[in-house]
Amino acid sequence: AKVKVANLREKSQAELTQTLDQYKRELMDLKVQQVAGAAAAKSSKVRDVRRNVARVLTVITQQARQEVREKVSGKKYIPKDLRAKKTRALRRALTKSELARKTLRQQKKEDNFPVREFAIKA
Repeated sequence: AKVKVANLREKSQAELTQTLDQYKRELMDLKVQQVAGAAAAKSSKVRDVRRNVARVLTVITQQARQEVREKVSGKKYIPKDLRAKKTRALRRALTKSELARKTLRQQKKEDNFPVREFAIKA
């Protein structure tokens, strides 16, 4: 009884929490039956229900993150968990525009002494 994620995405937050409670209750019942020594068919169903719980939780998390993304879009600061992870060094590296900036002295030097190109006769 694998639940389809597409169906979950159509549901509201309240319906998702209700579905989650239903699956958690079902999982608890199956675990009790498993301890009591039920058939192997019941124990294989535990796996499916656990995965259904994970799917519902994933959709809830994705929807919550999307709401926050929409709320902070266009603002100066973004919550840390929504920022690009990368590495610490890459996050602190200079931007392309910062790298392209030149000092006045460097600009004068490049203007007055351009790189010479020589045509070599073969």
